[in-house]
Amino acid sequence: MTNELVRPGPRKFVLFDVDGTLIDAVDNQRRVWETLAERYGLDAAEVYRVALRTRPMETFAEVAPDQDPKECLAVLHELEDDDVRSGLYTAFDGVSALLEALPSGSWALVTSNYEHRVRGRFTRTGLPVPRVIVDAAAVEEGKPSPVPYLLAAEQLGTEPANCLVIEDAPSGVEAGLRAGMTVWGVNAPIGVAGVHRHFGSLREAVPDILAFVRQESAVVG
Repeated sequence: MTNELVRPGPRKFVLFDVDGTLIDAVDNQRRVWETLAERYGLDAAEVYRVALRTRPMETFAEVAPDQDPKECLAVLHELEDDDVRSGLYTAFDGVSALLEALPSGSWALVTSNYEHRVRGRFTRTGLPVPRVIVDAAAVEEGKPSPVPYLLAAEQLGTEPANCLVIEDAPSGVEAGLRAGMTVWGVNAPIGVAGVHRHFGSLREAVPDILAFVRQESAVVG
């Protein structure tokens, strides 16, 4: 008879994107960009279309080349902060139960937004806040650079191979893959290219996310 030895495996961690992954902020983002467009006399639909695929400074350069980009960014930040205080936010179905079920210290947030806005949105939706939040101010290179996800792993005290990234957008998926992590896509009818697994909704992924985190031992013969 073969003796089996249970050997503890490395602890697993989950790194979540925020907007579009945990919190539904699409309508909020559209309203912010439409308000900014109206302030500068721009076509709101075109501004939002560009904003979806570029970073703010790149958006301003394309849709408002005659405006001071720093001034535009200040206006955008003002509008976003106001939206955090007064806008309506909804966590995706299953998010609250998932975050409450995850072991303490086993997950982090990696966002292209700023920490104070994330905390405001989490307070508005009643979600718990983890110890590690990597935001836009924490890194010089944002997604699709792997830097944000690598920094999150470092702050959690683990290696990239032990991390599962949950994302909804191509830039975030690319960032997680370049960081050498397992990447699952959620909240879209069709999976983003490159993801290791795809789920139509975050709720569908909940059992598998919890199973990933709980894989803390392996049996070897």
